[in-house]
Amino acid sequence: LYLFLIDVACTVYVVCNCGIGKSTALDLAKRGARVILACRDKRRAEAAVYDIRTESGNNQVVFMQLDLASLESVCRFAETFLKTEPRLDILINNAGVLGSGRTKDGFGMAFGVNHLGHFLLTKLLLERLQQCGSSRVVTVAARLHCFGSIDFPLIDSEKDLVTGQSMCHTFKAYCNSKLCNVLFTRELSNRLEGTNVTCYCLHPGVIHTSLCRNFGLPHLLTPIAKLFLLDPNMGSQTTLYCALCEGIEPFSGRYFANCSVQQPSVKGQDDALAQKLWEVSERLISTS
Repeated sequence: LYLFLIDVACTVYVVCNCGIGKSTALDLAKRGARVILACRDKRRAEAAVYDIRTESGNNQVVFMQLDLASLESVCRFAETFLKTEPRLDILINNAGVLGSGRTKDGFGMAFGVNHLGHFLLTKLLLERLQQCGSSRVVTVAARLHCFGSIDFPLIDSEKDLVTGQSMCHTFKAYCNSKLCNVLFTRELSNRLEGTNVTCYCLHPGVIHTSLCRNFGLPHLLTPIAKLFLLDPNMGSQTTLYCALCEGIEPFSGRYFANCSVQQPSVKGQDDALAQKLWEVSERLISTS
């Protein structure tokens, strides 16, 4: 079994040497999978590879460079991967950027990384997934998608999901991007109907990771937060459930939390909205 783990190393908030990405990779490595960490920062990625190999005893854990904030990097990564890796059984899209600024292609950071980067990568690797028997695409969303919305005229005019760069706008962009994750999974499932590839999205839980710290959690509150927030190991459980659990194939396209199927927001169940987002995303990646 070959496992392909997407993590965003140092695209500010979820780095491959900490958080649920590393916990997920470690669990898969312990199960004997070949795990590929796709990360931006080489130094931190190689440190994570060393840690995972040491703790799991599995040397089939490797780093491949990928910057989801650059569509060129996504294409280059996919080309390299397809030339060097004969199998792809599970694709885990684990980006969770919460920050202001723009990607290299001019998109809002959360929109470009959390949605468009994964959208393009999945499309480029889909044929390989289909060649490998029963395979899965797992996308880490968030319950905050319930506060999200999609404004297509704004996307056309601003290449973003929000209009400003304040902390409030940054938070809203994150929520909107997580709604994109839910809608992407829904439409992907519709397009994969009748194939051997299934897909799932999930809320991992409220986790104490660098995402919390970088969003301004006061230092003095950190010990208190640890009492109420999940650690990364617990936070990786629903991701692992969607990646590995047998018998959930009939729930392709659905949203999971606490290792069970849950109902997403009303907007997250809108097939017409999901289809339009897919079509707009295709246009955006083709013109960038």
